[in-house]
Amino acid sequence: MKNLTKSSVICMALCLITLLFPIVPFAEEVNGQSIKPTPAKFRLTYESVTLPANEKMGFLGGSFLYDVNDWFSLGASSYGALAGQRGGFITLGLATELKKELNRYSEINAGLFVGAGGGRGGYQLSGGGLMLRYHVGAQLKSDDWGNLGAGVSYIDFPDGAIHSTQPYISYEYPFYTLIASGKTELPEWEGASFGRGNQAEQEFMAVYRSYSIPAGVKADNGGTQHKSMRLLGAQWNRYFDDNLFLKIESEGAMGGKSTGYMQIFLGLGYRMEIFDGTWLKASSSLGVAGGGNVATGGGFLVNADLSLQQRLGDHLFAEVSGGYVKAPGASFRAVSVAGKLGYHFYTPNIRDEEEVSLSDLAGFNPSHFRVRATHQSYKKAAANWRTHHPNLNVDLLGIQIDYFPYQYLFLTGQGIAAYKGMAGAYMTGLVGAGVHLPLFGSPLFVEGEALIGAAGGGGLAMGGGLVWQGNAGLGYQFTDDLSLSAQYGYMGAVNGNFRARVMTLSFGYSFTLFSK
Repeated sequence: MKNLTKSSVICMALCLITLLFPIVPFAEEVNGQSIKPTPAKFRLTYESVTLPANEKMGFLGGSFLYDVNDWFSLGASSYGALAGQRGGFITLGLATELKKELNRYSEINAGLFVGAGGGRGGYQLSGGGLMLRYHVGAQLKSDDWGNLGAGVSYIDFPDGAIHSTQPYISYEYPFYTLIASGKTELPEWEGASFGRGNQAEQEFMAVYRSYSIPAGVKADNGGTQHKSMRLLGAQWNRYFDDNLFLKIESEGAMGGKSTGYMQIFLGLGYRMEIFDGTWLKASSSLGVAGGGNVATGGGFLVNADLSLQQRLGDHLFAEVSGGYVKAPGASFRAVSVAGKLGYHFYTPNIRDEEEVSLSDLAGFNPSHFRVRATHQSYKKAAANWRTHHPNLNVDLLGIQIDYFPYQYLFLTGQGIAAYKGMAGAYMTGLVGAGVHLPLFGSPLFVEGEALIGAAGGGGLAMGGGLVWQGNAGLGYQFTDDLSLSAQYGYMGAVNGNFRARVMTLSFGYSFTLFSK
């Protein structure tokens, strides 16, 4: 189909409503002297998707889901090609799931993913980029090793060429976390608090990476791969003990000749203190990657890094790293050098569903966040802003996460992908800062934000991939938790012809985490 059908549009709207509005009870209210932990889970899925001409694409999914209640979960998911010939085919979006526990060790479930993206094959394969994934399945649960599952899924790109039913397998790691609704504050407490063993050490960092690519590496079209690539992204580390950590990293091209390239890694690392405040860290990771005419084959990538980290204060640190990355089934390989600026913190390490006394949180500070499920529309602001379909607007779906270090100032990270406008495979990752100002004590507020990041794919003329964006708008705070905002903005490519007016509508949910 060349355009979304009316039924597809209605389906998408209903899916978004289903995803967004049950989020109300997502976090626990602080009740008296305690707070109840929120059950959550990290899930990996794998399935073989059938493309036109009976081509197969191995599809790896990663999801963070939170339990709203005993039978309903929601969260964010991303899917990426891992096997076949479609490396760089990546989507992101929102997921929701219904579940029924049969007994302590088994459950059945059914779920829906609404997302956007695409990759190699362009709009001929993924159309505008809208992806719907439905699944039904079952899981066997264990107390110590996580949950194993299997089922059947249906993946549909309504205005593209992918409509596939297949079995899937899954692994799920359940955990608990402390999330309070709204902008919760803690009372003053003295005395006992969570000990060292009950604190989870974490790091979050912005990453600038440069790839040096050997002369013999071929591009996906058979030509010679450009000798360098620059990327911008983010990394999160979660420590299991004083040394061993889990890492998740995502980056996109913003310089060189590989606009549209993206990579997502999951790995393990180990650190060793060599001086007071100076650490040596080694890590290895596996991931999905591709796009930008980079020859990653099916999309499977392996990576190894050696880093030196220097603490700059109680929370801030700087890190430099060198490494090697390779696509085992294709031509791409590179030596990497990266610079990172990060924030180090602790959160309560919750081991079960027992309520946590507020007195145990002495020494922790409430950190206020907001997650926004967003819809954007790009409207033409330059004649050559696209390489094809220049008169079509581009509609996008995404997730924005805001951290409020101060009442009226927030830092933001945003991942957004095209779902309509024959721009399937377009994605952008942005970071920036904004101001949030209530109007005269009313529920109305105004906001403005300035952003920079990487973008590419879908035939949008992004040059090297580095982009900037500015937005301003008006919002309404329905409750302490829920808000709705509309923004008008402008986005441009630093070294490309892309220029667009940006219209944004976002549903926001505010919540509190506890850190120190």
